[in-house]
Amino acid sequence: MGFFVVALLRQLPFGAQGATHRAMSDSRPIPSLLYFAAAFGAGGLLSLMVLFNGTLAIYGSLLFASWVPHLTGTMLAIAILLVLRPRRASTFRPPLWAYLGGIAGGVTVMLTSATMNTALALSGTIALGLAGQVLFSLFADMRGLFGLPQRMPKPRDYLALALIIVGSLVLIFLGGAP
Repeated sequence: MGFFVVALLRQLPFGAQGATHRAMSDSRPIPSLLYFAAAFGAGGLLSLMVLFNGTLAIYGSLLFASWVPHLTGTMLAIAILLVLRPRRASTFRPPLWAYLGGIAGGVTVMLTSATMNTALALSGTIALGLAGQVLFSLFADMRGLFGLPQRMPKPRDYLALALIIVGSLVLIFLGGAP
């Protein structure tokens, strides 16, 4: 599904950089509102995916809950490739580690399927998952992992992470049904 959204976004009349009118001291481009909406929608789809996969885990196993969505996702990706026939973005081959996303995806599906069926529930699983994503992203930026430009986190990055963790704890310990 994510591939389909990216393919659609790439065909829109504006560039991937979005609007670029910011103050002279800040040369970072302003993301388009469409990209905010796409990312927000992807978050909703992620929650739906965790719910579906967790339900599969109840009726099968964690491996089954990982295998089924990857099989159906592969079938959807093949159908989209046949319909859109996108060109390669680059003539260069990606590094070998770039092909490991499926392993991370499979493990992620199994872990979220297991945790959503606990006291964490769906909202706690997603919230803590977001905290883990932000923490790893900050670490990857700091170290320049996987060819990323090295960027040291700013205090606001740590504040954002702290707010996500506190929000996760509020969802888990103060929210939900009794």
